[in-house]
Amino acid sequence: MTIQRGIRRVKTVQYQTNSPIHRNGFILEPGNWEEHDPFLFLAEDFFQKGTFDLHPHRGIETVTYVIDGILEHFDNKAGEGKLEPGDVQWMTAGSGVIHKEDPAPGSTVHSLQLWVNLPSAHKMTTPRYQNLKASDMPVRKENGAVIRIFSGSSKGIKAETLNYVPVTMVEIELEPGATVNQDLPGSYSGFLYVLEGRGTFGVDQVEGYAGQALFMSGADGNDDSELTVTAAEDSKLRVLLYAGEPVREPVVAYGPFVMNTQEEIRQAFKDYQSGKFGE
Repeated sequence: MTIQRGIRRVKTVQYQTNSPIHRNGFILEPGNWEEHDPFLFLAEDFFQKGTFDLHPHRGIETVTYVIDGILEHFDNKAGEGKLEPGDVQWMTAGSGVIHKEDPAPGSTVHSLQLWVNLPSAHKMTTPRYQNLKASDMPVRKENGAVIRIFSGSSKGIKAETLNYVPVTMVEIELEPGATVNQDLPGSYSGFLYVLEGRGTFGVDQVEGYAGQALFMSGADGNDDSELTVTAAEDSKLRVLLYAGEPVREPVVAYGPFVMNTQEEIRQAFKDYQSGKFGE
């Protein structure tokens, strides 16, 4: 049996100015570990060159989606790359990386950065970097709908993205009045974020518009589920859907490190300060 998912909560993102070159809002607030598992937080940022300097990470994956601008990435372990609008970088920090994400000179970047928790068995995995160009991603097309698959699958069309935690990440674009169903394992938790336009979501047809996050209800233990998305009759709709298998482990976070215990956090700081993350 396939259960139709509903929407349990809608959140309108509030923005704050942090400096003359950086403004942001939290779609997923840090600290709500159990509610958003396997996701830790999601920030929407508007920033210019010099906002984020070199900094370390351990125990997580960062997934950055560029909405506008050109973003240059460098890290000391896994790779480097340049992302343009619609591109995604999937960086596995694992045992530890030092990285920097900076807009190209003269560019203001508008982006979403998601942190995905790593289970204890993979907290110390070897770092890696996946540069997911929009033009290279598999696409599912139906009447008035284009679904770009950055991770996971959509109606049997699968991305080759490597995951330690099973995650579906798709970008859905709908013409006015178009409807599409996205399939998900019943065990996944997740949400959508509206990038453009407005529409209705889920079996209860909850309204949502640009700048809002819509959190999906559970599937009550069913093996399969679907979420229905419909664009308003007078509006194109563009949304990102994130869903994943909960890790269900203790979360202890401090700054850029997310581990399972306080001792592991202390060890992460010791390792970074002693140069074990590399140059």
